Amino acid sequence: MKIAIASDLSGYPLKKAIVEHLKEKGIEVLDFGIPNENEPHPYTEQAPKVCKAIQNGEAEKGILICGTGQGMAIVANKHKGIYACVVDSVFSGERAKIINNANVITLGGWITAPFLGCEIVDAWLSMQFTQKMEFKKEFLTKNFHIVEDIEKENFR
Repeated sequence: MKIAIASDLSGYPLKKAIVEHLKEKGIEVLDFGIPNENEPHPYTEQAPKVCKAIQNGEAEKGILICGTGQGMAIVANKHKGIYACVVDSVFSGERAKIINNANVITLGGWITAPFLGCEIVDAWLSMQFTQKMEFKKEFLTKNFHIVEDIEKENFR
C-alpha cells in the first residue's frame, strides 16, 4: 500500500510524526510536504497534491493535515473520486472507512496529539468498507453508490 500525505504549516508536526510511524510499519509514503517549518504552503496548495496522486494511481489513500482538518477536507472533496472525512478520534477514523468508504482522512494539527494521530491512522487503515456493520452492508453500499452518482452529476 502507498499512502500520499501532505500538510500546511499548522499540520506539519503531526504530519512528521505520522510519516515516521507509517514508515516504521513498512508502509510506503509519498510525502508532498511541507518539507519543514521554514517552507510553508497553504492547505489550498497542499491538498490537491495528495488528491491528484490518488486520481493518477500513484497512491491508494491519502492523509491531509492542517490546523483543524476542515480546510483540507473541503479542498479534497472538490476532486473527483476523493472521499475525505475529518477525523479526530479512533472511532471517527474507523467509521470514515466503514461507513463512508473514505480514501482520504484529514486531521487537525491544533487538535490531535501525534500519538493519537498515529492511532487514528492505524484504525482507519485497518478497516474495510462495511466492516463491523455487516447488518447494514446493503444500505451503506447503496448510499455510497448514490454519492458516486451525485459526483458524476456534479463533476462533468
